[in-house]
Amino acid sequence: MEVHDLIGVGFGPSNLALAIALQEHGSRGEPVRMLFLEREPRFAWHEHMMLADTRMQVAFLKDLVSLRNPRSHFSFVNYLHEQNRLQDFINLKTFYPSRHEFGDYLAWAAGHFSDCVEYGNEVLEVTPHLGQEGVHLLKVHTRDRQGQDHYHLTRHLVIGIGGSSRIPDQFVQLRHDKRIFHSSGYLKSIPEHMHAQRVAVIGAGQSAAEIFMDLPNQSANVQVDLIMRNSALRVADDSPFVNEIFNADLIDQLYDSPEQNAAYIKDFWHTNYAAADLALVENIYQVIYQQKVRGLNGHRILNNQEITAVQSCAEGVSITLKDRCRDACTTHTYDAVILATGYRRDHHLALLKPLASYLGDFRVDRQYRLHTTPDFRPSIFLQGACESSHGLSDTLLSVLATRSAQITAALTASLSACEQGQLR
Repeated sequence: MEVHDLIGVGFGPSNLALAIALQEHGSRGEPVRMLFLEREPRFAWHEHMMLADTRMQVAFLKDLVSLRNPRSHFSFVNYLHEQNRLQDFINLKTFYPSRHEFGDYLAWAAGHFSDCVEYGNEVLEVTPHLGQEGVHLLKVHTRDRQGQDHYHLTRHLVIGIGGSSRIPDQFVQLRHDKRIFHSSGYLKSIPEHMHAQRVAVIGAGQSAAEIFMDLPNQSANVQVDLIMRNSALRVADDSPFVNEIFNADLIDQLYDSPEQNAAYIKDFWHTNYAAADLALVENIYQVIYQQKVRGLNGHRILNNQEITAVQSCAEGVSITLKDRCRDACTTHTYDAVILATGYRRDHHLALLKPLASYLGDFRVDRQYRLHTTPDFRPSIFLQGACESSHGLSDTLLSVLATRSAQITAALTASLSACEQGQLR
């Protein structure tokens, strides 16, 4: 088998930014032999949440490259130039493009790497390839969409698979019921429920709020309940001083002080979780107010509610709610339930389970590289799974460019050291 310098698991924005950084590094020296393995049949970024009129919550300058190399071919500005839309975008007077346009930008950038990406290949596990003096290579086991197994060898590995759907415990036993689905598959799943009369959205974040407002566009005369534990929809704080917690140069400080990082996560949790954009929250309030004026109740917010039981029956999905303020219980039956309940960031633990004896407690260094035992030579980097060590920005687009620079530097240093050792 061909031995790659690097195999990337997943080809979303994180590994795309890394591929660009490695290509630009290779243009100045020895190119890195890289391969990315992506489960989906083509590049896609939140394709089932591309709702009409939704905008980015991150400034376009925090694209794949600009904070690392603003002169890069792969900047959002150059994308606009190549699409002959730069002047028109300037006239919009905004830092926040539509989500659809930013997704098209990412797909445009990904299109430059078709020669080093294998789409439709799901990585099942990573195992050690043992040598005489320990582990020098890794074997990556994949399965394609035709059910065929494949194996690849690599000197180093980077995992950038994003999050997996978080399913609340009450719904786990019903996860195969097609009337219950996660927000990540919203536009794919909702056409099956276009005649639904009552729909519940579980959650209190941006996705929950967007779906809450979009459902009447998908199903006429639908009644939508937004169910949350919170007392009210919170507004995400994106004011300038608060936004500094996402600055790349803060990561050094947070990494060196786990106590401070834990305090930042606690204090600023609602900048990233269980909160929605101010304009969206105001729009929801306006809609609900106009319903009161007209005596309607198409949109309802059921706040302070704890889900105590969920049952599936022929009539629908019944959810029992306990009011956290009045200690009263009610049961509602829905034709569909959408779980806008966020994501887990721990799937890498399952992929790397065969390597667990070499990885200790799965801690990472400042360059996002897992600590390993002395007899384990490959570097394994994690992208988007290091919030507890690198801060709230770790799962966001904000650090794509700078993180790719740090991983590139660590990876190329390892490759250079290995080459020098072979020469000696």
